[in-house]
Amino acid sequence: MPADHVPHRRTWMAWPARGDIWGRMLPGVRRDVASIARAIARFEPVAMVARPSQAREAALACGRGVQIVRLVNDDLWMRDMGPVFLVDGRGGLAGLDLNFNGWGDKQAHRNDSRIASEVLALLGVRRFRAPFVAEGGALEADGHGTVMATESSIINPNRNPGQSKARLTADISGYLGARKVIWVPGLKGHDITDDHIDSLARFAGPAGVVVDQPADPHAANVWARSERQALRILRESSDATGRLLRCRISRESATIPAHENPNLFVNVYVNWYVCNGAVLVPKFGDRSADDTARSLVANLYPGREVVQLTIDNLAEGGGGIHCATQQQPAV
Repeated sequence: MPADHVPHRRTWMAWPARGDIWGRMLPGVRRDVASIARAIARFEPVAMVARPSQAREAALACGRGVQIVRLVNDDLWMRDMGPVFLVDGRGGLAGLDLNFNGWGDKQAHRNDSRIASEVLALLGVRRFRAPFVAEGGALEADGHGTVMATESSIINPNRNPGQSKARLTADISGYLGARKVIWVPGLKGHDITDDHIDSLARFAGPAGVVVDQPADPHAANVWARSERQALRILRESSDATGRLLRCRISRESATIPAHENPNLFVNVYVNWYVCNGAVLVPKFGDRSADDTARSLVANLYPGREVVQLTIDNLAEGGGGIHCATQQQPAV
């Protein structure tokens, strides 16, 4: 599994399909998804999965540069339901199907559970089926043999009943080409993902990690305690080559729109998305935090344009830009 920042052939996304999942939020979520797709299309091709009955609407919203791929989906979270692309270093490309089960059967997913295999079939790319259940947002790779994950989202009876940490570590390493898996505890049952790693910690540069931390340094809620615990563990961890991780902190936004549910709103910056020539980062209207996030990302990815997007509807739904995208590496 390569790192996110390698050159991409395209980005895969999915058009939010079901009103029974999103309710009143569906129009706003579609606007956010279209905004992300248009931003990425300035830098690389975008393939948008959409139901045939919704293909025209998706095409009109996303505009040129976004190819509509007619498949029947349930929701938009391509990071989790789509394939994890793998490379062999010799020009070969394959895809890993993680057996998406709606984050432990928390949401309808009959169609989304087939998206990984259907995308790989359309591409004519070899499909590996993992012997475990996970989601793309649950696995963060540095491209050099190290993977990060939260125990809460994988070592969990709702995904992998009866499977031990040792067994899952071995399987993740084998199927992702990793030599080391760094586990942090995470939080079970407090969000639909059971605390995915891609909204907590991200690799950036050799042995570099950016870790989300609460906006209020004195916060004592369960999320704040989990984030501080993750930072302590990662500061004491090394990558697959033995290098001690260099941890940088990204503070959450202190601004959550008043009309949103503060228990669901994902006000983190680390859920950014790296594409060819740019990094897409959320902005939340907290000027100080937004500017600090922009500066951090610009320093981490010199030479790439930092594009900040307002994604409040997506954030209210429990996700972010990285969650809505899946990169297909160029080989």
